[in-house]
This record gives sequence, C-alpha cells and structure tokens, in this order.
Amino acid sequence: MKKSILSQLNSPWAMWFFRLTKLPAAWFMGVRIHEVTLKRGVVKIPFGWRSQNPFQSTYFAAQMAAAEMSTGVLVLANIDGRNISMLVQHVAADFLKKATDTLTFICEDGDGVQQAIEHTLTTGEGCTFRMNSVGYLPDGQIACKMQIDWAVKRRK
Repeated sequence: MKKSILSQLNSPWAMWFFRLTKLPAAWFMGVRIHEVTLKRGVVKIPFGWRSQNPFQSTYFAAQMAAAEMSTGVLVLANIDGRNISMLVQHVAADFLKKATDTLTFICEDGDGVQQAIEHTLTTGEGCTFRMNSVGYLPDGQIACKMQIDWAVKRRK
C-alpha cells in the first residue's frame, strides 16, 4: 500500500490536482513536491510575483507553506490510509538569509514519523513529534530553518 501513496505523492499530475483542489494557496504560490520517500520530503517554491513580499524576497508565509508541505508529505506517506488523523500543533522558524531565488525545502525526519505512528497504532494514544525542514537557496546556502510539531491520533 505504501507504494501506492508514494506513487501518488510523486506524481506531478496527481499533486497538481491535489494542490488545486485541497491547497489552492500552495498551488497559486507554485509550491511543488520534488521528491517523497518514507524518510525524506523535498519541496520547492519558486521566487516570483506569486510568492514574494513587497521587499523583493519570498514571503515568510510562502516559505512556511513549502516547509509544512515537506513535512506533511512524510506524515501522509507513513500514515498511508491507516485510521490516523494528523494536525499541525506548533510552528517556529528562523530566517537566516534573504530568499530571492527558488527555495528547496528538505525534511529528513521520516524515521521519527514512523515511530510516532507505530506508537499510536500500538498503544492507541495520540503522539506529538517535531519535524525540521531546511530551506536551501540554489547555491546551497541555508535561507531558513522551520520546526513543525505534528500530532497524530487514531480516528474515532
């Protein structure tokens, strides 16, 4: 089953339609999934008029949307249709460099997601865990670091 959800998450057409219908702001800003495995999520956001602020850089909310998506796709991939709900509980961000080009957000916290989901399935208790997403400029410099706390629990 995990192959099915991963193939959907890695399908440009399926994700274009999903973003258009379920995440229209991300679709409008141009947020795109670049790669998803069970351990790693890579999302890109272009620099352009749809994602920039009046200061000629990528708007912080656009950066947060891309970072959240890089973590959220990992949670989705690991839930893979099981009877578990997910919710963002807390976010924090450090902006280190002005973002004036395409940003690539990478989250490699899939192992922690798997552990949290297995804990929830085994014990029936909800679980909260922190995921980190780092936004890189094309030259490899870090533009921002985001921390997103997700909560998972069994659906009733």
